[in-house]
Amino acid sequence: MTDRLPRTTVSAWRPAVPGIAEVFHAHFTEHAYPAHTHDTWALMILNDGAVDFALDRQRHDATGTGTVVLLPPGVSHDGRTVTANGFHKRVLYLDTSVLPEELTGRAVDGPVFGDELLRHRIHQLHTSLGQAGDGFEAESRLAFIRERLHGHLDAFRPPRPPGREANRLAAALRDLLDSRLASGMSLEEAAALLHAHPTHLIRCFKQTYGLPPHTYLTGKRIGRARGLLLDGRRPAEVAAAVGFHDQAHLHRHFTRHVGTTPARYAGRTVRPSGRSPQGAYSGRQG
Repeated sequence: MTDRLPRTTVSAWRPAVPGIAEVFHAHFTEHAYPAHTHDTWALMILNDGAVDFALDRQRHDATGTGTVVLLPPGVSHDGRTVTANGFHKRVLYLDTSVLPEELTGRAVDGPVFGDELLRHRIHQLHTSLGQAGDGFEAESRLAFIRERLHGHLDAFRPPRPPGREANRLAAALRDLLDSRLASGMSLEEAAALLHAHPTHLIRCFKQTYGLPPHTYLTGKRIGRARGLLLDGRRPAEVAAAVGFHDQAHLHRHFTRHVGTTPARYAGRTVRPSGRSPQGAYSGRQG
């Protein structure tokens, strides 16, 4: 009779997003972490299950999807399963450019947050990190998570709403995004060029144009891609020309926006007579 192995799955990677040192997804049923420290902050949410952990010799617990756990750098902690089914967790390891080390003491005092909005934003960030090429969106989501964490850990003043400068900043960011459609740019770079805090810049853009800048950028790229596909360019070539990470990245966003794949869209051109083949694409969607 062979010993039954614990049901464990682990996935880890380093995304191309400033401030995130590692993304770690795992399902543990029997694993127990020994006491250890990290050089980074560990920001954890659970998909299900429960975990018990000690931080600086004080025991805490987190259960289900209602909480967020933040473990600071350099402080000893462990972790163990509580139930037979174990737990699924998703962790972001954040460097000190996201949160400074001087906030460590407050995180030790209260490492578990019952904050549904923060939890939802972290979930959204994990979703975008799972899709290659969505770095601008991930940066934007991380900026709002950082702002929310500061609200828990220090006397961070609530962000001021966009004022009279909103339209000016929004238009300037739109011009930057339009000029760098193919090559792209980071949120950090845009904020530095426009001398604005990243989250304030995003709020100004959304107030002015009704959608966040990463959504605008994707829409502009899709619009450019439609024209190039109708010119007869191949999807892989079009993806590179308009700033998508690769053909799969174009395929995913194009299908969501247009309702068909790039290849099918390009292959269903209207005949000069204005009559299309049976079932063929005969006009723009959306």
